[in-house]
Amino acid sequence: MNTLSLLGAALIGLSLGLTGAGGSIITLPVLVYLAGLAPKDAVGISLFVVGVAALVGAVQRIRSGEFHLKAALMFALSGMAGATGGAYLTPLVSGRVLMLIFAVLMLVVALNMLIGAKKEPEMLAECKPVRCLLAGLGVGVLTGFIGVGGGFLLMPALVKFARLPMRMATGTSLAVITFNSAAGFLSHYGEAPPRWTLALTFAGIAAAGVILGSLFASRLPVARLRQVFAVMVLLIGGFVVWQSFL
Repeated sequence: MNTLSLLGAALIGLSLGLTGAGGSIITLPVLVYLAGLAPKDAVGISLFVVGVAALVGAVQRIRSGEFHLKAALMFALSGMAGATGGAYLTPLVSGRVLMLIFAVLMLVVALNMLIGAKKEPEMLAECKPVRCLLAGLGVGVLTGFIGVGGGFLLMPALVKFARLPMRMATGTSLAVITFNSAAGFLSHYGEAPPRWTLALTFAGIAAAGVILGSLFASRLPVARLRQVFAVMVLLIGGFVVWQSFL
């Protein structure tokens, strides 16, 4: 561990606390490029760190009422099943291919958020079973496969398929991330047990970052948070692509 990697851990938590997403996007690159882990070894630790941090944030958001129980249950149940299956796909690809897939997903989501409407759509929350279960399953598979909590996919999925307002989607996303990460982590545990000192240190710092980020989130406009999050995802995705081709 070094100073940069510890700062990265704090950024993981801040991102989750502010937006309900983005923590996993930062975690994998931090573990690979700053902490020096191989991509496949970093997957399990990434899931553990993001899961712990997301749990802290979810408790805060649930207390403040920014949470939709039906959407959370549907996305979590199908997402855990998907994460368990997705974990079996990780050994089938090289570390370089894994990071490239990760980066492409980041770029697609970031561009979609930047090109999309700047104002939050006004609509009633509606999580239809088939639509929400299938969306949760897809996010879960990617969670287990590339070691992400899935927040950068969950947020747009909860807004589009469950029709949740952004702030409610944030709290719901954190709850789902917790369950998805737990399922993915347990599936990866046997093949690559985590370095517990590193995992616990990162998780503790990230959890503190979530608490701080949540305090600021209520004071910032939703549209601006969405834009900042999209730009952050775009920049990190471009960096991962660049590193993968070096």
